[in-house]
Amino acid sequence: MMNTTAPAVNIKENDKTYTMDIAVPGLKKDYCLVNVDKDGNLNVKIEFKKEDKDENKKEHYLRREFSYGDYEQSYALPEDVDPEHISAKVNEGVLEIQLPKLAKTVEKNVRKIEIA
Repeated sequence: MMNTTAPAVNIKENDKTYTMDIAVPGLKKDYCLVNVDKDGNLNVKIEFKKEDKDENKKEHYLRREFSYGDYEQSYALPEDVDPEHISAKVNEGVLEIQLPKLAKTVEKNVRKIEIA
């Protein structure tokens, strides 16, 4: 985490997917980076472009509650996530990451074979 508080995150699950919603109000999709690293962790990075920060404007704030800073977080993925089919989109101030589950393999029953 860098220079800001962490955004709110909701994670939900159904039979086929996990869905991670991260609050990114007012951000464009170009500012959000999502990838899976070589260790299988999901990395989420939110970068504010320098030209979008208010630091360079010649305005004097009487009160300032909006915070602008970069954010980065890694999440360990559950073993049943299919990393090849993860998708993400930004819609109405929410970065939504779809984490599809791997198809369940049919568990084979162990059977003892009697030797004649």
